[in-house]
Order: sequence, then C-alpha cells, then structure tokens
Amino acid sequence: MLLKTRGIVFRTVKFGETSVITDIFTEEKGLHSFIAGSVRTAKARMPYNLFQPMMVVELVAYFRDEPNALNRLKEVRASEIWTQIPFDIRRGAVALFMAEVCRKCIQETEENRDLMEFLLDNLRWLDSTNHPIANLHLHFLLQLSGYLGFQPQGDSDPDAVLFFDVKEGVFYTEEPLHADYVRPDQSARMLALLHSPLAQCHEVEMARSDRKALLQKLLQFYQLHVPGFTGIHTPDILEMVME
Repeated sequence: MLLKTRGIVFRTVKFGETSVITDIFTEEKGLHSFIAGSVRTAKARMPYNLFQPMMVVELVAYFRDEPNALNRLKEVRASEIWTQIPFDIRRGAVALFMAEVCRKCIQETEENRDLMEFLLDNLRWLDSTNHPIANLHLHFLLQLSGYLGFQPQGDSDPDAVLFFDVKEGVFYTEEPLHADYVRPDQSARMLALLHSPLAQCHEVEMARSDRKALLQKLLQFYQLHVPGFTGIHTPDILEMVME
C-alpha cells in the first residue's frame, strides 16, 4: 500500500554508497524503518538533511504493515522548518537527546496522536522560545514517562519533605532503605517540573550540579522501567553545552 503521512525522524544510518535507513515515528502507523535511496548525492530528490534527528517530514512510502518490515520511501519533504535547532548548539544538543531517548523508548507500531502532538509541542517550543532551555530535557523525561505509562506517583504536597524512590517510581515522605532515591531538595525540584507546563519549566530554579544529578537519577528511572534502555550517549553532550 502507499502510505502518506507525517513523521518525526528518530535515527538515520548510512546504507550502501548513497542510501540511508531511517527510523521515523509516523502519525498514522507509529514507529517504522524506511530505506531511502540515492539521498547522499548532489542531485538527490530527497535531501539528506531531511533525515537528521527530530526533523518533521511529510512522507510517501511503499508500506507493508508487517513487523520489522523495511519500507521504501518514495517522497519526503519538510513539514516543519526549524529556524534555530540546526544552528544553536544548545538547542541541537537537546534535540539529539530527545531523539535518542525516543528511539530507546518508543516501540509502538500503531497510531498514537497524543504522543505525536507531545513531541511536536516540545520541538516547536525548543525551536522558538526565548526563555532558557536548561530544564527542558528534564521536563521532557518526566512528561514522556506519562505517555509511556510509568510517570512518577505518590505524595505531591509541595510543603512535604519527600524522597523520590527511583525503583518504585513513587514520592515518599520516608527515606527509602536503599540508595536508589532522589534526596528531598532535588525531589522538590523534580516535583515542580512534573507539574509545570512546558512554557513555564524554565521558571524552576536549579543549579547545574542539581540538573546533572537529577538527570542521572531520571535516566536510572528509565533504565528500571524501559526494557533495553541502556547506552544513552547524549547526556555527555548536554553537560558540555548547558549552563
């Protein structure tokens, strides 16, 4: 069948001399792999830059709705034009982080328009905002976990002294009996981010050291709840470029 849909590029790898294989989260069919021929040539009909992580594209593909099928792209064009992500090192690093996390977490091969809109909202805000973006990757992880079915739960009293238990995924008023938890001061910031709208996540005050520590705990949280979630490389890039 011929599939016409919108999608977000998660990952692209070179294949042969001029082709690429790309993983695209599509609006109508979820995550699928596609092959695009002759894109790494001077006269390519589908420019290679359209296959960069977190590009949003309109595509036409010869599609087989089968597990692990490699579908051939017929046409690709830009659906959204990013004006800052490709040219700003901080925004680009956050986009790469989002792409890597999504590729590790999102496996569904069916339509999920709510998740698609969540991803688009984050990318549009990342590209357009004039506010600081140092908290965005943390806010993204916390909100994405809700779409994946394991968002942090438990006591949400902002005046309470809380510990976030990474293993259980729950905020508790008592300190866990193991080492896998977030201390109260960082749990308070985590809770503030969890309940902040996207456009206000920059208002949560946090030191760089706290961001680093909280990111490590959130990635551990994902590792415990998402099978195969290992080998995330982009946090090192984020650490170098973030304030």
